Amino acid sequence: MQTADKVNVKQALNEREGFQVWWRLLRPHTLTASFVPVFVGSMLAFAEGSIQPLLFLAMLVASILIQAATNMFNEYYDFTRGLDTEDSVGIGGTIVRDGIQPKTVLGLALSFFGIAMLLGVYICLQSSWWIAVIGLVCMLFGYLYTGGPYPIAYTPFGELFSGFFMGTVIVGISYFIQTGALTSEAVLISLPVAIFIGGIMMSNNIRDLEGDKKNGRHTIAILLGQKNAVRFLAGLFISAYLITAILIVTGVLPLWSIIVFLSAGKAAEVIRKFRGKTSPLEMMPAMAATGKTNTIYGMLLGLSLLISGLF
Repeated sequence: MQTADKVNVKQALNEREGFQVWWRLLRPHTLTASFVPVFVGSMLAFAEGSIQPLLFLAMLVASILIQAATNMFNEYYDFTRGLDTEDSVGIGGTIVRDGIQPKTVLGLALSFFGIAMLLGVYICLQSSWWIAVIGLVCMLFGYLYTGGPYPIAYTPFGELFSGFFMGTVIVGISYFIQTGALTSEAVLISLPVAIFIGGIMMSNNIRDLEGDKKNGRHTIAILLGQKNAVRFLAGLFISAYLITAILIVTGVLPLWSIIVFLSAGKAAEVIRKFRGKTSPLEMMPAMAATGKTNTIYGMLLGLSLLISGLF
């Protein structure tokens, strides 16, 4: 039987039963970090005259599965370490609030990894077996993000690793499997994407700052303190837009890419929604807005490359 506190938390978070339990386990607001890099890398390849739709779909599904599995490992290991409770905000809550068995969550995560590996075999057959090595490294770090004896998420390097592997590496792989090459332009274009993905993790850590501090984590948000962490997040957004502007001016990105600045309003909204907030529940809208910023920026960037390829 649910306690009053458990019911209150579920109501505050608007958590529903049935299919929604499994949907929350995926942490859908973070899946933008898996979709955007694949889209941008693939559209860059298209702009250069090379695209295979089936490879794009395989890469997209594999990337989403790895991100979802990483979220499940997070759910499982934070629970087994006693970090997640019924009052925790920002988690799927399937174990602590919905009663799903931890081994079920772990098994589902491993299954997602297995399917991603099968898709990886197809991708390798169509491109290069070096992709298998890089993919396995990505999956390893996806596990080590919250698994293993020294979880990356508990250190000041969580944003760096997530931005690099989910941003730069995935953009690079998505471009390489379509073109058979990796250019400096592709790497440069991946940088703002990586920054925005790192920003999602930063936003998450700002929201969870007090709870993480009590549990012995040492994230950037904890080291900087809440106010400075929000300023740091604002600096990340500014640097991403500045890099984009430089890439447009230097011709690395097409002029069409100026449309990405339409997402700047959402980025500013993130900072406004963080300021003056103290509880995780109050900061949830800012966290959601961070994911939307990444989505809007990434979609507009990919769209600009698509338009450039068409015209």
